[in-house]
Amino acid sequence: MNHRIQGKTILITGASRGLGEQIAYKCAENGANLILTARSMDKLEKIKDIIVDKYGVQVATYRLDVGDRFELEERMDTIIEQNRTIDVLVNNAGFGKFKYLVDTSIEEAEEMFRVNVLGLITVTKKVLPTMMNQKSGHVINIASQAGKLATPKSSIYAATKGAVIKFSDSIRMEVQKNNIFVTTINPGPIHTNFFDIADETGKYLQHVGRWGLDPELLAEKIVMRMFVQTREINLPKLMNFGSILHALFPNVVEKLGKRAFNKK
Repeated sequence: MNHRIQGKTILITGASRGLGEQIAYKCAENGANLILTARSMDKLEKIKDIIVDKYGVQVATYRLDVGDRFELEERMDTIIEQNRTIDVLVNNAGFGKFKYLVDTSIEEAEEMFRVNVLGLITVTKKVLPTMMNQKSGHVINIASQAGKLATPKSSIYAATKGAVIKFSDSIRMEVQKNNIFVTTINPGPIHTNFFDIADETGKYLQHVGRWGLDPELLAEKIVMRMFVQTREINLPKLMNFGSILHALFPNVVEKLGKRAFNKK
């Protein structure tokens, strides 16, 4: 149990499925109250019913399209006004499309940046003043190993996740004096429906199956680190070791890993 989050209020974006849904269950299991947001209210309400029935915590749900800047700003103002306290923010909403750059439209690239980067920045900017007034808080940004080690067919997605990591590194120093923690989660492939959109061929998870992460286990690791000063969570460990080697010896890693990197 993570007793640090018992009775705390946790806002999760992209909470209607996948990792976000699993984080919601684990937070509720540890006694936290929840603010769940996503584009699908039907799915959010079903998750809310399960959580309230099983754990008896408070759950508020809001429709939130992180890629729509004007709706996002207005809806975030409403969320903050109606809830007052937000102790932990989990910026989970995001998506990717694995394509070669020449096959990627500018519209697709723009949408990935709107959701993965600008949406995340907007939500964080809206929530931080509340945490600063409280003199406590924890911002958890779901990035990716792709943000540390880019591979073919992920140029735009990797660029967005690299931006999330650097954004997190900067604001971590900005808000440290306010007793606010900032953590990036850098997972490899997760066994969720993320790949329904990301991989049109349906073969990527087959190729990297042994690296695939269980979303429930990953969610548990994330929740157990809430309100613990943690810079990053990097999984799987062997894949992260590859990212470290790439930072030190990029040419060698790209040459030796060429075959594996092209398995999207």
